[in-house]
Amino acid sequence: MPIAIRQQIEERADALGFPALQRAATALSEAYRDGRPPKLPDAARTAAYLVTRMPATYAAACAVLRESAPHLGAIASILDAGAGTGAASLAARVHFPAAAITMIERDSAFTAAARQWLPDAVAIAADIAKLDTIPPHDLVIAAYSLGEFGGPLAARLWQAARVALVLIEPGTPRGFALIRKVRASLLAAGARMVAPCPAESECPMVDPDWCHFAARVERSSLHRRVKGGELGHEDEKFSYVALARQAVNLPAARIVRHPQHRPGLIELQVCTPAGLRSDRITKRDKDSFRAARKAAWGDAGIS
Repeated sequence: MPIAIRQQIEERADALGFPALQRAATALSEAYRDGRPPKLPDAARTAAYLVTRMPATYAAACAVLRESAPHLGAIASILDAGAGTGAASLAARVHFPAAAITMIERDSAFTAAARQWLPDAVAIAADIAKLDTIPPHDLVIAAYSLGEFGGPLAARLWQAARVALVLIEPGTPRGFALIRKVRASLLAAGARMVAPCPAESECPMVDPDWCHFAARVERSSLHRRVKGGELGHEDEKFSYVALARQAVNLPAARIVRHPQHRPGLIELQVCTPAGLRSDRITKRDKDSFRAARKAAWGDAGIS
């Protein structure tokens, strides 16, 4: 995240104190794992979320928009549905710096935090699932919030999206199942695929496997201390779908696993319009091998 925002987050954490922050982070993690609301004071809950979860949400949203934004054209307005502390809005600002942003979040403490680094955005403390009308915007984003509100909200978000809708959920079997269900229903309603799928046909992924990707999150020293980790990074796993009103040019394939490198051989697991496929690329095919060496999980397949 931007350095200035990281500094503001650390100032909030310092004001709370490290022991209280660590206890709050543990309680927050346990509550999310158990699927229940955390019982914490607003200051402690917000600081713990900012330190431990906001960087991951920002990284995932950046990764998704980096893949999707080039296909969307001009975006003048963005709605962040279930905005939390504004991570997805910050990511959207990177790709659409001139767009007007509206954030709707039912947690008033999170809304207040988001206003701190997005003072020019409209921030509304409200439950978007209970709004009679969702205001139309060019781009609608729901990052890690659809699972809280339920799948039926997706149809309303799609109605509010004049150009495109982006949905991001945890990269777990449950998160992917929700994304796949919403993907199928919105494609049937006339949406067009943007990413990650190379086709608009039925998803070929078969249980118990699931489609997900990863974004590298750089850990601050405070983040490492709170989580008791030694590595300077972690990988945030996420599932997503980006849909638009108009058709876009889709890639021929999408790499859906880490490429496997062996001496003289690279194996790519890809999703194609014809289904899942394993591509084995050897040094004999110099151009393809060179491209495969640079390929990463989540990239479009090599030609």
